[in-house]
Amino acid sequence: MENRFISDLIARYPSLEKCKPDILSALEILKSTYYNGAKILVCGNGGSSADSDHIAGELLKGFLSKRPMTNDEKALFENALGKDAEKYVAALQRGVPVISLPSQSAPLTAFANDVEAQLMYAQLVFAYARGGDALLAISTSGNSKNVVCAAETAKALGIKTIALTGAKDSRLSSICDVTIKAPEEETFKIQELHLPIYHCLCAALEEELFV
Repeated sequence: MENRFISDLIARYPSLEKCKPDILSALEILKSTYYNGAKILVCGNGGSSADSDHIAGELLKGFLSKRPMTNDEKALFENALGKDAEKYVAALQRGVPVISLPSQSAPLTAFANDVEAQLMYAQLVFAYARGGDALLAISTSGNSKNVVCAAETAKALGIKTIALTGAKDSRLSSICDVTIKAPEEETFKIQELHLPIYHCLCAALEEELFV
């Protein structure tokens, strides 16, 4: 069945029609990651670093819906906390396990200073990644060295990789399982399309998992 968020995305941004198959494939990887009890790692530089945090913010809590606890989850809190469970049951929302790697400033800067800056995201992927996880690698050029190294590390570890890039073929598009190529070549124009693409993915994932 056609996903309504993807249909709406393409209606608002017709140039993204060519990206539809890859957006659908990326959504399937993200769904499988959640159902496998695994997590999503996200990385990028500059504006793409901010996008990594933005994506984590949309997935770790409610985005378009409140995502209330299941009855089983409510029971866990009620059994453990009694009357004190009420505020948790009323407020806490289900989330998708995701780590924005750029937010890990202490290990990133330590590794960049002490070892090798180009491999700073690769180090975190190596430390965090477990079977069933996925990496979302964001680079407008598709050739950002530290992001490419993260994707190569993920490939070596056997975890699924999704790239979000611009229109040109790139190192990321050659190694990742799925690459969503925003059909622009100027950095700011690529970034302007990345935001609605990942909002669409977050909304579609939320609806399929929690609504």
